Amino acid sequence: MTLLPVPDTAIIVVAAGSGTRLDAGAPKALVGIDAHSILRHALDGVFAAEPAQVIVVAPAGYEGDALAELDAAAGDRRDLGRVVVGGATRQQSVAAGLAALWGDVKTVLVHDAARALTPPAQIDAVARAVVPGEGVIPVLPVVDTLKKVAGGAVVSAVDRSELAAAQTPQGFPRAELEAAYEAARADGIEYTDDAALFAAAGHRIRHIEGSSRAFKITTPGDLERARHLLEASAAMARPTSSVEIPGIPRVGIGTDVHAFGGDGNLWLAGLEWPGEQPLSGHSDGDAVAHAVVDALLGAAGLGDIGEHFGTSHPEYAGAHADVFLARTRELLAESGFVIGNVSVQLQGNRPRFSPRRHEAEAFLSAILDAPVSVTATTTDGLGFSGRGEGIAVTAIALVVPDVARST
Repeated sequence: MTLLPVPDTAIIVVAAGSGTRLDAGAPKALVGIDAHSILRHALDGVFAAEPAQVIVVAPAGYEGDALAELDAAAGDRRDLGRVVVGGATRQQSVAAGLAALWGDVKTVLVHDAARALTPPAQIDAVARAVVPGEGVIPVLPVVDTLKKVAGGAVVSAVDRSELAAAQTPQGFPRAELEAAYEAARADGIEYTDDAALFAAAGHRIRHIEGSSRAFKITTPGDLERARHLLEASAAMARPTSSVEIPGIPRVGIGTDVHAFGGDGNLWLAGLEWPGEQPLSGHSDGDAVAHAVVDALLGAAGLGDIGEHFGTSHPEYAGAHADVFLARTRELLAESGFVIGNVSVQLQGNRPRFSPRRHEAEAFLSAILDAPVSVTATTTDGLGFSGRGEGIAVTAIALVVPDVARST
Protein backbone atom coordinates (compact mmCIF):
# COMPACT_ATOMS: atom_id res chain seq x y z
CA MET A 1 0.00 0.00 0.00
CA THR A 2 1.29 3.45 -0.94
CA LEU A 3 1.09 5.99 1.86
CA LEU A 4 0.19 9.47 0.62
CA PRO A 5 1.58 12.55 2.38
CA VAL A 6 -0.84 14.03 4.89
CA PRO A 7 -2.04 17.34 3.40
CA ASP A 8 -1.51 20.55 5.35
CA THR A 9 -4.62 22.15 3.79
CA ALA A 10 -8.25 21.44 4.69
CA ILE A 11 -11.44 22.43 2.87
CA ILE A 12 -14.60 22.81 4.93
CA VAL A 13 -17.56 22.41 2.57
CA VAL A 14 -20.57 24.07 4.19
CA ALA A 15 -23.69 22.20 3.09
CA ALA A 16 -26.00 22.57 6.08
CA GLY A 17 -28.31 25.28 4.69
CA SER A 18 -32.04 24.68 4.35
CA GLY A 19 -32.37 26.36 0.95
CA THR A 20 -35.54 28.29 1.79
CA ARG A 21 -35.22 30.65 -1.18
CA LEU A 22 -34.63 27.75 -3.56
CA ASP A 23 -37.89 26.18 -2.33
CA ALA A 24 -37.07 22.77 -3.82
CA GLY A 25 -38.44 20.61 -1.00
CA ALA A 26 -35.03 19.41 0.25
CA PRO A 27 -31.88 20.82 1.86
CA LYS A 28 -30.29 22.97 -0.83
CA ALA A 29 -27.06 21.00 -1.14
CA LEU A 30 -28.99 17.80 -1.90
CA VAL A 31 -31.14 19.26 -4.67
CA GLY A 32 -30.30 17.87 -8.10
CA ILE A 33 -28.74 20.00 -10.82
CA ASP A 34 -28.67 17.18 -13.37
CA ALA A 35 -28.19 13.53 -12.46
CA HIS A 36 -26.11 14.74 -9.48
CA SER A 37 -26.82 17.02 -6.55
CA ILE A 38 -25.43 20.47 -5.84
CA LEU A 39 -23.22 18.92 -3.15
CA ARG A 40 -21.88 16.25 -5.51
CA HIS A 41 -20.87 18.85 -8.09
CA ALA A 42 -19.20 20.96 -5.39
CA LEU A 43 -17.27 17.93 -4.15
CA ASP A 44 -16.26 16.96 -7.68
CA GLY A 45 -14.56 20.35 -7.92
CA VAL A 46 -12.97 20.02 -4.49
CA PHE A 47 -11.50 16.58 -5.19
CA ALA A 48 -10.26 17.72 -8.60
CA ALA A 49 -8.13 20.33 -6.82
CA GLU A 50 -4.87 19.61 -4.98
CA PRO A 51 -5.20 17.00 -2.18
CA ALA A 52 -6.64 18.36 1.05
CA GLN A 53 -8.59 17.14 4.04
CA VAL A 54 -12.26 17.55 3.11
CA ILE A 55 -14.89 18.09 5.77
CA VAL A 56 -18.52 18.20 4.66
CA VAL A 57 -20.83 19.98 7.11
CA ALA A 58 -24.26 18.40 6.56
CA PRO A 59 -27.76 19.20 7.83
CA ALA A 60 -28.81 17.17 10.85
CA GLY A 61 -30.53 13.98 9.70
CA TYR A 62 -28.88 14.03 6.27
CA GLU A 63 -25.44 12.78 7.25
CA GLY A 64 -25.93 9.55 5.29
CA ASP A 65 -26.86 11.41 2.12
CA ALA A 66 -23.83 13.66 2.45
CA LEU A 67 -21.56 10.68 3.09
CA ALA A 68 -22.84 8.95 -0.05
CA GLU A 69 -22.06 12.04 -2.12
CA LEU A 70 -18.62 12.30 -0.51
CA ASP A 71 -17.84 8.65 -1.29
CA ALA A 72 -18.94 9.05 -4.90
CA ALA A 73 -16.82 12.16 -5.49
CA ALA A 74 -13.70 11.21 -3.54
CA GLY A 75 -12.58 8.11 -5.45
CA ASP A 76 -9.16 7.03 -4.24
CA ARG A 77 -9.03 10.07 -1.95
CA ARG A 78 -11.81 8.72 0.27
CA ASP A 79 -9.54 8.67 3.35
CA LEU A 80 -9.26 12.46 3.12
CA GLY A 81 -12.97 13.07 3.70
CA ARG A 82 -15.45 13.00 6.56
CA VAL A 83 -18.92 14.34 7.36
CA VAL A 84 -19.93 16.34 10.43
CA VAL A 85 -23.28 17.78 11.46
CA GLY A 86 -23.82 21.52 11.10
CA GLY A 87 -25.38 23.97 13.50
CA ALA A 88 -28.30 26.39 13.44
CA THR A 89 -26.23 29.12 11.76
CA ARG A 90 -23.52 29.15 9.15
CA GLN A 91 -20.99 30.28 11.75
CA GLN A 92 -21.86 27.36 13.99
CA SER A 93 -21.54 25.00 11.02
CA VAL A 94 -18.05 26.25 10.15
CA ALA A 95 -17.09 25.91 13.81
CA ALA A 96 -18.16 22.25 13.65
CA GLY A 97 -15.89 21.83 10.65
CA LEU A 98 -12.97 23.49 12.42
CA ALA A 99 -13.35 21.06 15.32
CA ALA A 100 -12.74 18.16 12.91
CA LEU A 101 -9.42 19.41 11.48
CA TRP A 102 -6.40 17.15 11.52
CA GLY A 103 -3.41 18.26 13.56
CA ASP A 104 -1.20 18.72 10.49
CA VAL A 105 -3.52 21.24 8.85
CA LYS A 106 -2.08 24.76 8.61
CA THR A 107 -4.35 26.34 5.95
CA VAL A 108 -8.15 26.24 6.02
CA LEU A 109 -10.46 26.96 3.11
CA VAL A 110 -14.16 27.51 3.81
CA HIS A 111 -16.30 26.76 0.77
CA ASP A 112 -20.05 27.03 0.20
CA ALA A 113 -21.48 23.89 -1.39
CA ALA A 114 -23.99 26.19 -3.10
CA ARG A 115 -21.12 27.46 -5.29
CA ALA A 116 -21.23 24.07 -6.94
CA LEU A 117 -19.47 24.88 -10.22
CA THR A 118 -16.43 26.60 -8.73
CA PRO A 119 -13.42 25.65 -10.87
CA PRO A 120 -10.72 23.54 -9.14
CA ALA A 121 -8.18 26.13 -10.29
CA GLN A 122 -9.89 28.76 -8.13
CA ILE A 123 -9.70 26.47 -5.10
CA ASP A 124 -5.98 25.89 -5.67
CA ALA A 125 -5.34 29.60 -6.25
CA VAL A 126 -6.90 30.54 -2.90
CA ALA A 127 -4.94 27.85 -1.06
CA ARG A 128 -1.64 29.02 -2.58
CA ALA A 129 -2.34 32.69 -1.74
CA VAL A 130 -2.82 32.20 2.03
CA VAL A 131 0.05 33.49 4.18
CA PRO A 132 0.37 33.87 7.98
CA GLY A 133 -1.80 36.65 9.35
CA GLU A 134 -3.78 37.23 6.15
CA GLY A 135 -6.97 35.82 4.71
CA VAL A 136 -7.72 35.50 0.98
CA ILE A 137 -11.03 35.64 -0.86
CA PRO A 138 -11.84 35.41 -4.58
CA VAL A 139 -13.93 38.30 -5.90
CA LEU A 140 -15.52 39.54 -9.08
CA PRO A 141 -16.00 43.21 -9.99
CA VAL A 142 -19.53 44.56 -9.66
CA VAL A 143 -20.80 45.36 -13.15
CA ASP A 144 -24.37 46.45 -12.42
CA THR A 145 -25.25 50.08 -11.75
CA LEU A 146 -26.00 50.30 -8.03
CA LYS A 147 -28.34 52.66 -6.22
CA LYS A 148 -28.90 53.40 -2.56
CA VAL A 149 -32.61 53.32 -1.77
CA ALA A 150 -34.83 54.17 1.17
CA GLY A 151 -38.42 53.00 1.11
CA GLY A 152 -39.67 53.49 -2.42
CA ALA A 153 -37.18 56.23 -3.33
CA VAL A 154 -33.73 56.13 -4.92
CA VAL A 155 -31.46 58.16 -2.62
CA SER A 156 -28.15 58.19 -4.45
CA ALA A 157 -25.78 56.34 -6.74
CA VAL A 158 -23.16 53.96 -5.33
CA ASP A 159 -19.60 53.99 -6.67
CA ARG A 160 -19.18 50.43 -7.85
CA SER A 161 -15.44 50.88 -8.48
CA GLU A 162 -14.94 50.40 -4.73
CA LEU A 163 -17.10 47.26 -4.57
CA ALA A 164 -16.53 43.60 -5.35
CA ALA A 165 -18.69 40.47 -5.12
CA ALA A 166 -17.14 37.95 -2.73
CA GLN A 167 -17.03 34.24 -3.55
CA THR A 168 -15.67 31.07 -1.96
CA PRO A 169 -13.56 29.28 -1.01
CA GLN A 170 -12.20 31.79 1.43
CA GLY A 171 -8.76 30.86 2.74
CA PHE A 172 -7.11 31.49 6.11
CA PRO A 173 -4.16 30.43 8.25
CA ARG A 174 -5.59 27.92 10.69
CA ALA A 175 -4.31 29.32 13.99
CA GLU A 176 -5.59 32.82 13.35
CA LEU A 177 -8.95 31.58 12.04
CA GLU A 178 -9.56 29.38 15.08
CA ALA A 179 -8.69 32.27 17.39
CA ALA A 180 -11.03 34.58 15.49
CA TYR A 181 -13.85 32.03 15.79
CA GLU A 182 -13.28 31.68 19.51
CA ALA A 183 -13.41 35.48 19.90
CA ALA A 184 -16.66 35.68 17.91
CA ARG A 185 -18.16 32.88 20.02
CA ALA A 186 -17.20 34.64 23.24
CA ASP A 187 -18.66 37.93 22.00
CA GLY A 188 -21.84 36.29 20.71
CA ILE A 189 -21.53 38.01 17.32
CA GLU A 190 -22.69 36.43 14.05
CA TYR A 191 -20.88 37.51 10.89
CA THR A 192 -22.04 37.32 7.28
CA ASP A 193 -19.01 35.36 6.16
CA ASP A 194 -15.66 34.11 7.40
CA ALA A 195 -13.73 37.00 5.90
CA ALA A 196 -15.77 39.48 7.98
CA LEU A 197 -15.18 37.41 11.11
CA PHE A 198 -11.45 37.20 10.38
CA ALA A 199 -11.19 40.93 9.68
CA ALA A 200 -13.05 41.74 12.91
CA ALA A 201 -10.24 39.98 14.77
CA GLY A 202 -7.81 42.53 13.32
CA HIS A 203 -6.43 40.55 10.40
CA ARG A 204 -5.93 41.69 6.81
CA ILE A 205 -7.98 40.28 3.95
CA ARG A 206 -6.55 40.19 0.44
CA HIS A 207 -8.45 39.30 -2.71
CA ILE A 208 -7.70 37.42 -5.89
CA GLU A 209 -9.68 37.13 -9.11
CA GLY A 210 -12.76 34.93 -8.93
CA SER A 211 -14.70 33.06 -11.60
CA SER A 212 -18.12 33.62 -13.14
CA ARG A 213 -18.75 29.88 -12.70
CA ALA A 214 -18.42 30.21 -8.92
CA PHE A 215 -21.84 31.86 -8.57
CA LYS A 216 -24.03 30.86 -5.63
CA ILE A 217 -27.12 28.75 -6.30
CA THR A 218 -29.77 30.49 -4.23
CA THR A 219 -32.92 30.82 -6.35
CA PRO A 220 -34.62 28.61 -8.97
CA GLY A 221 -33.13 30.89 -11.61
CA ASP A 222 -29.62 30.16 -10.32
CA LEU A 223 -30.36 26.44 -10.46
CA GLU A 224 -31.48 26.76 -14.07
CA ARG A 225 -28.32 28.69 -14.91
CA ALA A 226 -26.19 25.88 -13.44
CA ARG A 227 -28.06 23.33 -15.54
CA HIS A 228 -27.49 25.33 -18.70
CA LEU A 229 -23.76 25.52 -17.99
CA LEU A 230 -23.45 21.81 -17.29
CA GLU A 231 -25.44 20.88 -20.37
CA ALA A 232 -23.30 23.14 -22.53
CA SER A 233 -20.12 21.61 -21.08
CA ALA A 234 -21.42 18.11 -21.69
CA ALA A 235 -22.32 18.95 -25.27
CA MET A 236 -18.83 20.32 -25.92
CA ALA A 237 -17.22 17.24 -24.37
CA ARG A 238 -19.40 14.78 -26.29
CA PRO A 239 -17.25 13.00 -28.92
CA THR A 240 -18.14 13.70 -32.51
CA SER A 241 -19.55 10.63 -34.26
CA SER A 242 -19.49 9.98 -37.98
CA VAL A 243 -23.26 9.62 -37.68
CA GLU A 244 -23.62 13.21 -36.49
CA ILE A 245 -23.28 14.72 -39.95
CA PRO A 246 -24.98 18.09 -40.31
CA GLY A 247 -28.42 17.66 -41.81
CA ILE A 248 -28.77 13.90 -41.20
CA PRO A 249 -32.05 13.28 -39.32
CA ARG A 250 -32.11 11.31 -36.09
CA VAL A 251 -35.06 9.36 -34.68
CA GLY A 252 -35.95 8.66 -31.05
CA ILE A 253 -38.65 6.60 -29.38
CA GLY A 254 -40.25 7.24 -26.00
CA THR A 255 -42.79 5.32 -23.95
CA ASP A 256 -44.60 6.18 -20.76
CA VAL A 257 -47.14 4.36 -18.63
CA HIS A 258 -49.19 5.77 -15.76
CA ALA A 259 -51.90 4.25 -13.62
CA PHE A 260 -55.04 6.13 -12.73
CA GLY A 261 -54.97 7.50 -9.20
CA GLY A 262 -54.51 10.66 -7.15
CA ASP A 263 -56.57 13.79 -6.71
CA GLY A 264 -57.81 16.51 -9.00
CA ASN A 265 -58.47 16.30 -12.73
CA LEU A 266 -56.70 14.39 -15.45
CA TRP A 267 -53.93 16.14 -17.41
CA LEU A 268 -53.16 14.56 -20.76
CA ALA A 269 -51.47 15.90 -23.91
CA GLY A 270 -51.11 19.25 -22.15
CA LEU A 271 -54.86 19.61 -21.61
CA GLU A 272 -56.94 19.42 -18.45
CA TRP A 273 -59.83 16.94 -18.60
CA PRO A 274 -62.37 17.95 -15.93
CA GLY A 275 -64.24 15.06 -14.37
CA GLU A 276 -61.74 12.42 -15.55
CA GLN A 277 -59.71 10.43 -13.04
CA PRO A 278 -56.13 11.73 -12.92
CA LEU A 279 -52.98 9.73 -13.62
CA SER A 280 -50.50 9.27 -10.79
CA GLY A 281 -46.93 10.49 -11.17
CA HIS A 282 -44.08 12.69 -9.90
CA SER A 283 -45.44 15.66 -11.84
CA ASP A 284 -48.97 15.76 -13.28
CA GLY A 285 -48.76 12.24 -14.75
CA ASP A 286 -49.18 13.48 -18.34
CA ALA A 287 -48.07 10.29 -20.11
CA VAL A 288 -48.30 11.89 -23.56
CA ALA A 289 -45.95 14.75 -22.66
CA HIS A 290 -43.53 12.41 -20.89
CA ALA A 291 -43.32 10.02 -23.83
CA VAL A 292 -42.67 12.95 -26.17
CA VAL A 293 -39.88 14.23 -23.91
CA ASP A 294 -38.19 10.82 -23.88
CA ALA A 295 -38.47 10.49 -27.65
CA LEU A 296 -36.91 13.92 -28.24
CA LEU A 297 -34.11 13.45 -25.72
CA GLY A 298 -33.36 10.01 -27.09
CA ALA A 299 -33.21 11.26 -30.67
CA ALA A 300 -30.69 13.93 -29.68
CA GLY A 301 -28.66 11.61 -27.45
CA LEU A 302 -29.35 13.71 -24.36
CA GLY A 303 -30.37 10.99 -21.91
CA ASP A 304 -33.91 10.49 -20.66
CA ILE A 305 -36.68 12.21 -18.75
CA GLY A 306 -35.51 10.82 -15.41
CA GLU A 307 -32.12 12.48 -15.79
CA HIS A 308 -33.53 15.93 -16.47
CA PHE A 309 -36.91 15.95 -14.70
CA GLY A 310 -36.92 12.99 -12.25
CA THR A 311 -37.33 12.84 -8.50
CA SER A 312 -33.87 14.37 -7.98
CA HIS A 313 -35.43 17.56 -9.41
CA PRO A 314 -38.22 18.28 -6.88
CA GLU A 315 -38.88 21.66 -8.48
CA TYR A 316 -40.71 19.80 -11.28
CA ALA A 317 -43.16 18.10 -8.92
CA GLY A 318 -46.65 18.95 -10.17
CA ALA A 319 -45.35 20.62 -13.35
CA HIS A 320 -47.46 20.41 -16.51
CA ALA A 321 -46.62 19.55 -20.10
CA ASP A 322 -45.74 23.07 -21.18
CA VAL A 323 -42.88 23.20 -18.63
CA PHE A 324 -41.42 19.83 -19.65
CA LEU A 325 -41.75 20.36 -23.38
CA ALA A 326 -40.45 23.93 -23.41
CA ARG A 327 -37.40 22.91 -21.39
CA THR A 328 -36.80 19.89 -23.66
CA ARG A 329 -36.95 22.11 -26.72
CA GLU A 330 -34.35 24.38 -25.10
CA LEU A 331 -32.09 21.40 -24.36
CA LEU A 332 -32.22 20.31 -27.98
CA ALA A 333 -31.57 23.81 -29.27
CA GLU A 334 -28.57 24.20 -26.96
CA SER A 335 -27.17 20.93 -28.34
CA GLY A 336 -27.69 22.02 -31.95
CA PHE A 337 -30.88 20.19 -32.90
CA VAL A 338 -34.11 21.30 -34.57
CA ILE A 339 -37.30 19.31 -34.01
CA GLY A 340 -38.70 17.88 -37.25
CA ASN A 341 -41.93 16.28 -36.07
CA VAL A 342 -43.39 14.04 -33.37
CA SER A 343 -45.96 11.26 -33.71
CA VAL A 344 -47.76 10.00 -30.60
CA GLN A 345 -50.11 7.08 -29.98
CA LEU A 346 -51.91 6.58 -26.68
CA GLN A 347 -53.64 3.39 -25.58
CA GLY A 348 -56.51 3.61 -23.12
CA ASN A 349 -60.26 3.34 -22.72
CA ARG A 350 -60.61 6.90 -21.45
CA PRO A 351 -60.77 9.80 -21.80
CA ARG A 352 -62.58 9.94 -25.13
CA PHE A 353 -59.76 11.63 -27.01
CA SER A 354 -61.00 12.26 -30.52
CA PRO A 355 -63.19 15.33 -29.72
CA ARG A 356 -60.10 17.17 -28.42
CA ARG A 357 -57.47 15.72 -30.75
CA HIS A 358 -56.97 18.90 -32.77
CA GLU A 359 -56.83 21.01 -29.60
CA ALA A 360 -54.13 18.74 -28.15
CA GLU A 361 -52.13 18.69 -31.38
CA ALA A 362 -52.27 22.47 -31.67
CA PHE A 363 -51.12 22.92 -28.07
CA LEU A 364 -48.21 20.47 -28.33
CA SER A 365 -47.12 21.79 -31.73
CA ALA A 366 -47.06 25.38 -30.45
CA ILE A 367 -44.86 24.49 -27.48
CA LEU A 368 -42.37 22.51 -29.59
CA ASP A 369 -42.61 24.74 -32.66
CA ALA A 370 -42.93 21.58 -34.74
CA PRO A 371 -45.78 19.39 -36.04
CA VAL A 372 -47.16 16.96 -33.47
CA SER A 373 -49.79 14.36 -34.36
CA VAL A 374 -51.64 12.31 -31.76
CA THR A 375 -53.68 9.16 -32.30
CA ALA A 376 -55.61 7.15 -29.74
CA THR A 377 -56.67 3.52 -29.66
CA THR A 378 -57.96 0.85 -27.29
CA THR A 379 -56.71 -2.70 -26.78
CA ASP A 380 -60.06 -4.52 -26.98
CA GLY A 381 -60.07 -5.10 -23.24
CA LEU A 382 -56.59 -6.63 -23.15
CA GLY A 383 -53.89 -5.61 -20.68
CA PHE A 384 -53.96 -3.02 -17.94
CA SER A 385 -55.09 -0.23 -20.27
CA GLY A 386 -57.84 -2.44 -21.61
CA ARG A 387 -59.01 -3.05 -18.06
CA GLY A 388 -59.17 0.70 -17.50
CA GLU A 389 -56.30 0.76 -14.99
CA GLY A 390 -54.21 3.37 -16.76
CA ILE A 391 -52.80 4.72 -20.01
CA ALA A 392 -49.79 3.72 -22.12
CA VAL A 393 -48.22 6.08 -24.65
CA THR A 394 -45.60 5.65 -27.38
CA ALA A 395 -43.98 8.59 -29.16
CA ILE A 396 -41.58 8.78 -32.09
CA ALA A 397 -39.63 11.96 -32.72
CA LEU A 398 -37.46 13.15 -35.58
CA VAL A 399 -34.78 15.76 -34.98
CA VAL A 400 -32.27 17.28 -37.37
CA PRO A 401 -28.85 18.81 -36.57
CA ASP A 402 -29.01 22.55 -37.05
CA VAL A 403 -26.82 23.07 -40.10
CA ALA A 404 -26.50 26.79 -39.40
CA ARG A 405 -24.96 26.10 -35.99
CA SER A 406 -22.66 23.32 -37.19
CA THR A 407 -21.00 25.34 -39.96
